[in-house]
Amino acid sequence: MPQSPTPGAADGVESETTQRIVIANSSEEFAKKPSNKRLKDVEIFVPIVYGTIAFWLGRKASESQSHKWTVYVRGASNEDLSAVIKRVVFQLHPSFNNPTRVVEQPPFELSECGWGEFEIVISLFFHDDVCDRQLDLYHHLKLYPEDETGPQSTKKPVVVESYNEIVFPDALECFLARVYNHPAVVIPRLPAGLSLPPPCFEMTNYANDRRRGDTKEHPLSQWFLNFSEADELLKLATARQQVQAHIVKLRRQLSVIDAPQIVKPEQDTS
Repeated sequence: MPQSPTPGAADGVESETTQRIVIANSSEEFAKKPSNKRLKDVEIFVPIVYGTIAFWLGRKASESQSHKWTVYVRGASNEDLSAVIKRVVFQLHPSFNNPTRVVEQPPFELSECGWGEFEIVISLFFHDDVCDRQLDLYHHLKLYPEDETGPQSTKKPVVVESYNEIVFPDALECFLARVYNHPAVVIPRLPAGLSLPPPCFEMTNYANDRRRGDTKEHPLSQWFLNFSEADELLKLATARQQVQAHIVKLRRQLSVIDAPQIVKPEQDTS
């Protein structure tokens, strides 16, 4: 496949900076139903991870197929995301047969073989009571390790993952009731006295079988990176300590510069 490899690939494992994606109010048609209403100041967070895992084929490698790779979207702790995501569309390089791949059930992933690196567009489509807008994510497929001094390994893949939090503000009451206890969803707080209605009848099928497509037993799970709020807080605390230490050092340097210079009078030697 005529895909051009690009330099600067990942060195084994790589993760990118955490981002929070806020999706404005939507699903207006669904909200018009009498049984639905928006809950002001109620936010629903969905942590997701998207990325690729690429294996070198070793002796089986050919000029056009040197690597087997998998691109995916998963829960941050490998939960099934089908309660929120309806389908995922992966847009591959035009040189692939049928470059637009639609995955309508979990796990939301696809595997291919090739030799070149390129950008994959990952489009998320949500259920009707979640959002009527698609979310486009962009991921660069990396096949080759940064350190190319030694031979490639068929056992250790090149892993590149990104962690994001999708935020749905002023969520629909039906959406909240349906995913309230779902392990892939985070609900920071609820208004005092709020009583949740039963889930909408037409949406319950997505919540009944949570084990469907559960990536906890995924064959590639040993290579998945671990993302957690505790890790993020630890990184922030470490960075804050480093900044504070740097500030203290600069203050000391400034105090030395600003200190008045004491000139000793010359002694009379006559």
